[in-house]
Amino acid sequence: MEITKAIILAGGTGSRLFPITKCVCKQLHSVYDKPMIYYPLTTIMSSGIRDILIITTPHDNKLFQELLNDGTQLGININYAVQNNPNGLAEAFIIAEEFIDRSPTALILGDNIFHGEGLVNKIQSCINQKEGATIFAYEVKDPERYGVAEFNSNKEVLNIEEKPSNPKSNFAITGIYFFDYKVVDYAKSLKPSKRGELEITDLHNIYLRNNQLKVEILGGGIAWLDTGTFESLYEAAGYIKTIENRQGIKIGCPEEISWRMGWINDHELEILSRNLMKSNYGEYLMQLIKKKY
Repeated sequence: MEITKAIILAGGTGSRLFPITKCVCKQLHSVYDKPMIYYPLTTIMSSGIRDILIITTPHDNKLFQELLNDGTQLGININYAVQNNPNGLAEAFIIAEEFIDRSPTALILGDNIFHGEGLVNKIQSCINQKEGATIFAYEVKDPERYGVAEFNSNKEVLNIEEKPSNPKSNFAITGIYFFDYKVVDYAKSLKPSKRGELEITDLHNIYLRNNQLKVEILGGGIAWLDTGTFESLYEAAGYIKTIENRQGIKIGCPEEISWRMGWINDHELEILSRNLMKSNYGEYLMQLIKKKY
């Protein structure tokens, strides 16, 4: 069964980014010229998924709805749910049980940015998976901040360990995941870790023990940017700025993605752009219609 639903997890306290996240969550802060949430949203949209659930904190839920509404203006369907406490990434599937409705689903973290040649093709191949789970690994210099994959000499995954003090590789598990319909039941079976959270890593290891976990290594021009620290947030903004200014394009522009996917037409894009015409962002949308490229 094809994956047609996705969850964007935008909860958590963002305590590593205090004081800027004390009033507004990090996923609503800007990464260069757009709210952070635009980037994972457009990654999901680019793959063809239009049915999306955004999970937020109770405090921020209304703000997300004011920003994105129900998605109608973009030709998509956005629902909202609340994670009352930061009980771990795997809790997202329990919260989303009704939304998932025993369908396979994708999960992307609201503070992760993906960009690069071939990314959409990789994601679309996961969407067509029949069963099991697919996750992506990316080589980093600070793997101890993430879930880390251990491989054998044939690059077959042996284990995934959450934030290890002595990582067995430099391959971190990125914040986009694809699961079959069994994910809710597996999430419900988890016990809280020593950190008091339902760990996404424990979910991965269930699939691994059942020989149903596929780990693909991202590379070859695909960038993965985690914006969980001040330094990485600054680097992400610089990356987006450099590419946009050099190539004259926008990364993470949901209006453009909807238009290119045929979910909205020229007239609908023009209406969206008029509301933003005092900014470079609105001018960019209007130029898309004029250039027709």
